[in-house]
Amino acid sequence: MSSSSSSSQSQALLHFPRKTSTKPNTTDNLITQLHNLCNQKRLKEAIQILHQVEKPPASLYSTLIQLCCQNRALHYGKTVHKHMKISGFLPGVVICNRLLDMYAKCGSLSDAQNLFDEMSERDLCSWNTLISGYSKMGMLKEAKKLFDEMPERDNFSWTAMISGYVRFEKPKEALELYRSEEMSLLSKLNKFTVSSVLAASASMGCLIIGKEIHGRITRAGLDLDDVVWSALMDMYGKCGSIAEARSVFDKLVDRDIVAWTAMIDRYFKDGRREEGFELFRQLMESGVKPNEFTFAGVLNACADAAAGEIGKQVHGYMTRIHFNPLSFAASALVHMYSKCGNVENAKRVFNGMPQPDLVSWTSLINGYAQNGQPDEALEYFELLLKSNTELDHITFVGVLSACTHAGLVDKGLEYFHSIKDIHGLTHTADHYACIVDLLARSGRFREAENIINDMPMKPDKFLWASLLGGCRIHGNLELAEKAAQALFEIEPENPATYVTMANIYATAGRWDEVAKIRKLMDDKGVVKKPGLSWIEVKREIHVFLVGDTSHPKSKEIHEFLGKLSKRMREEGYVPDTNFVLHDVEEEQKEQNLSYHSEKLAVAFGIISTPPGTPIKVFKNLRTCVDCHNAIKYISKIVNRKITVRDSNRFHCFEGGNCSCRDYW
Repeated sequence: MSSSSSSSQSQALLHFPRKTSTKPNTTDNLITQLHNLCNQKRLKEAIQILHQVEKPPASLYSTLIQLCCQNRALHYGKTVHKHMKISGFLPGVVICNRLLDMYAKCGSLSDAQNLFDEMSERDLCSWNTLISGYSKMGMLKEAKKLFDEMPERDNFSWTAMISGYVRFEKPKEALELYRSEEMSLLSKLNKFTVSSVLAASASMGCLIIGKEIHGRITRAGLDLDDVVWSALMDMYGKCGSIAEARSVFDKLVDRDIVAWTAMIDRYFKDGRREEGFELFRQLMESGVKPNEFTFAGVLNACADAAAGEIGKQVHGYMTRIHFNPLSFAASALVHMYSKCGNVENAKRVFNGMPQPDLVSWTSLINGYAQNGQPDEALEYFELLLKSNTELDHITFVGVLSACTHAGLVDKGLEYFHSIKDIHGLTHTADHYACIVDLLARSGRFREAENIINDMPMKPDKFLWASLLGGCRIHGNLELAEKAAQALFEIEPENPATYVTMANIYATAGRWDEVAKIRKLMDDKGVVKKPGLSWIEVKREIHVFLVGDTSHPKSKEIHEFLGKLSKRMREEGYVPDTNFVLHDVEEEQKEQNLSYHSEKLAVAFGIISTPPGTPIKVFKNLRTCVDCHNAIKYISKIVNRKITVRDSNRFHCFEGGNCSCRDYW
């Protein structure tokens, strides 16, 4: 026999073990070796040796399948299954179930279904495994078909279906299944079923069903662990019953950071910031260490409330416990400082990040733009471009805003066109609103109209409001009426449109039109949002309304404003009465302007703090032209840095100038 023939026979012996002359003790050694390899998780080597064993025992097949399942090794799992068929091994229901589980967890549901159809014997586990596999993959029709065909069901069957509906945003179907007659006859509930159904109730905001489930849990005497308590708390919170959510939270014996964070976030989402901050303070005293989700939630709440001092305290705590500068909590810090007008601190945090993410870049760019530092905003955008970070549409909103605040029309148009031409992104409605805002503020109305006419989508309320704002600045009455009409159709209940149009008519001396606007507001029941401003002095918030006389220091405030008004006139201040909405004498108009809420807040801040102390005031509406002009004079006379955060941006007044360069 030739050597080549001998080699072929050797190879044949390796691949067809039925012709092997291996001695029994050699087979035992191979099986032992296989078990050892499985124990060592060395799956690849185990599969290679498997081919040398003619008839492995059931226990070895079971172990190999389990290892394939753990490693999500579908290819090797199929190899083991194929070896079973070649060796003539007939698997029982237990090993078939293991194969089903392996196929399902590896995402090969077609193989799982074929095996299921071939099985001569199926038990409850077989049905549940396949239903669970379909459910987790979102194949809910296939899962429900099997569920309906099942000869019997247990808690796992119901949980698999209900959790699948919840996971793939079908809470209505989940609740219908839970409330079915058969489900109601189940004597026992488990925590997984309950948690899934509570999640469905939370998703639908259905408090009645949520309470019904809570009652059933109580009657059934279910042993509530933290998972169920957290689900209950989440359900009550999302259904708007914060008191019930807090009651559940207080009953938790071992509150982990997930429970603390969920409850704190629920307060913030419900607009109850003070209670959210207070609970965070309790968390810091509890000994439970906050995580990045906790910090991000609290910092975002500080940003929304412009609570910069609280944000600073949170930052200090984060520093003391050595928070991870790579976490997204660092991005939340940049965002918080930017939104609160402290761009220097935002920059400091940003520079301390090893690898700033896009959110941090965007927050810093927006911060500079809104704080009247467009040059810095554009400088950081150019650095972002060089960093090779992938951009998104939100970043360009900040860049275009910076160009708007700086009046850089051509630069803004260049960036606008680069969104599509260079970066391959699609223009969004926000981009169009920004570029129309830029053009309208600079009086380039024809270009703005051309862009609106060429838009691929219908202009939204933000775009029309931007156009209306530009018309107000330049007195373009005809285009203002067009923009206002569009806004009346989109949001007829928004008082801002009516007020802006009334101001435009008032400036033009069209008092008959002003009267019509006021009558239209009365007919539609639209009420102008009252302007209010607030300032924090010695950790206490002081709120002022227009013409407010309710403050304990009201007399001192008005006396100080009277003295200040004389000094301002000596410096050249002339009240701007163009936007006072009453056809009255100039003297009365000037008096109306004297008691706007931001002036009252600024005056209170000056008389309540030592000389030289910076003043920071917040206003819920856009600051008016006269107040903007007046505060420039005040900043020079009292030699203070005065920051006013209105609904649109930060205005930093110093030495008689404003950071917005009178372009807002």
